[in-house]
Amino acid sequence: MQNDDLALLAQAFLKLRNIDEIKIFLKDLLSNSEQESIASRVVIAQMLEQGLPYTQIERETGASSATIAKVSENLKYGNDGYKLILERLKRK
Repeated sequence: MQNDDLALLAQAFLKLRNIDEIKIFLKDLLSNSEQESIASRVVIAQMLEQGLPYTQIERETGASSATIAKVSENLKYGNDGYKLILERLKRK
């Protein structure tokens, strides 16, 4: 993916006004399995941040240990996107 493409996608999200509009866009943009996979990663990040063990996360989410490890790696060494969103979700 080129940076211009990612920027266009980011711009598209910024044009959405509320949760309902974002959900509609995501339903058109992604397959059901892609929606579930992406949503699951945010849940996994929350659970990892709470210090829950991989086995419990696997059991509760149905995610593979590889997916959990990837989310964990991104939480620790990624671009801080998960950290940013988790902090903002706490502020609800």
